[in-house]
Amino acid sequence: MNTIFKSATMIVAAMTISVNALAQETKKPASPAMTATGKIKDANITIKYGSPSVKNRKIWGELVPYDKVWRAGANDATTFSTDKEITVEGKKLAAGTYSFFLIPKENGTWTAIFNKEAKQWGAYDYKQSGDALRVDVKAKTLPAKQEMLVYKIDKNGFSMDWDKISVPVSVK
Repeated sequence: MNTIFKSATMIVAAMTISVNALAQETKKPASPAMTATGKIKDANITIKYGSPSVKNRKIWGELVPYDKVWRAGANDATTFSTDKEITVEGKKLAAGTYSFFLIPKENGTWTAIFNKEAKQWGAYDYKQSGDALRVDVKAKTLPAKQEMLVYKIDKNGFSMDWDKISVPVSVK
């Protein structure tokens, strides 16, 4: 009888562990990894980023401070890849993969940064000396709140949209 009880206990414990593991695997991450792809002229563009949600938080000026380099997403730094040389806001950017950062401003012009060190965690080890390109971009107010951060690519460039802000970047 004791052996049957031990066997039953082990089976229940194994089932509990399996159910808990399955629940953890199916739980959606807070900032899921996303990829935006598109073509601008003959260049293939890929943007990989973590997509956080607003979740009733004050984003601009609090969660994401003004006037500081921000990873432009969550977790790892956002990466921007192009397989051809392109022109970003009138300045040339060579083919390659870059980390992409933004410097948000309370009003007006933000700074978009393409940094040569593509593999970075957030902006903690960001070094301005590694910048391949910095350009000024004008943030716009979105007509409706964008709950999850999203990158969109079209024939004119790309944008980062989150909360009530869109940051369009012109690419040719």
